[in-house]
Amino acid sequence: MKNGCKRFASARAALFAILLLSLPSEVVLAQESSLDEPPFEQQLMRLSEIFGALHFLRPLCGENDTPSWRDQMEDFLDAETLDENRRRRFIERFNQGYRGFSVAYRDCTDAARIAMGQYLSEGETIITDVTSRYGR
Repeated sequence: MKNGCKRFASARAALFAILLLSLPSEVVLAQESSLDEPPFEQQLMRLSEIFGALHFLRPLCGENDTPSWRDQMEDFLDAETLDENRRRRFIERFNQGYRGFSVAYRDCTDAARIAMGQYLSEGETIITDVTSRYGR
């Protein structure tokens, strides 16, 4: 494959991953919304999705995080979920984030590194916002 074709395929894969993560999220967000959930629930669902994306992207790009993003997700689930249905929704969002990138990337690309940076930033923003507004 020529360089131009590789770049196009890489850009197309990145766009596909972003579409997989953004479009279903909006649909899932609308379906999951309920009157009895905490006001920050959708932010935590998004955070679960970000953990899944980072669990795929960071090792792909040679980052060896300890604890792993999966381990961080387990800690998050232990701290945040008592209800089994809620736990399953968080796990599904984690898996959705992971799968969204695993179908599009086989190698670490510039687009993967950019996405990784954006997810780290977004995750930090969510954590800061939720803890500052709703912290116990």
